[in-house]
Amino acid sequence: MAKDLNKVQLTGHLGADPEMRYTAQGSAVTTFRVASNRTWRDKDGNTHEETEWFRVVAWDKLGEICNQYLTKGTRVYVEGRLQTRKWTDRDGQDRYTTEVIAQDMIILSPKGERGPIPDAEPAYDEPMDEPVRRTPPPVPPTPSRSATSAPSTRPPVSRAPARNQPQPIEDEDIPF
Repeated sequence: MAKDLNKVQLTGHLGADPEMRYTAQGSAVTTFRVASNRTWRDKDGNTHEETEWFRVVAWDKLGEICNQYLTKGTRVYVEGRLQTRKWTDRDGQDRYTTEVIAQDMIILSPKGERGPIPDAEPAYDEPMDEPVRRTPPPVPPTPSRSATSAPSTRPPVSRAPARNQPQPIEDEDIPF
């Protein structure tokens, strides 16, 4: 028998800063909205744009990370599942909300370029000004020392692991 699949992958910009709350049991829950743009050209060559808004919910540690690092305008990749909830409004009417329950989040905006949402994403057939770097820049080779040079008094520089790159898992990091 085949397994069912409920998986969502989206990229877009945050419409506002995330909001974090805690449940009565002490679990962190962060909500934010992501605007995902779609641009296309019709047969007459006219450009059209459509924006779809997604409500995203992140729980526990991921929720705390989203609250700490995301701000309005940040471009993100979110992966998760769709969930529809039913609730009753003040007038007694049944309402429904569909949201993405985040299981993974990657910040796509460069650190210095987080800010207001741009008017539109570039169309897929337009070249981007600069490619997005997905790996850390290469480390330049260190010059070799001659026998006559004095030892350096500076401490060695340790490079921190790149953000959003796979990290080794320590036994204490596993939540179960």
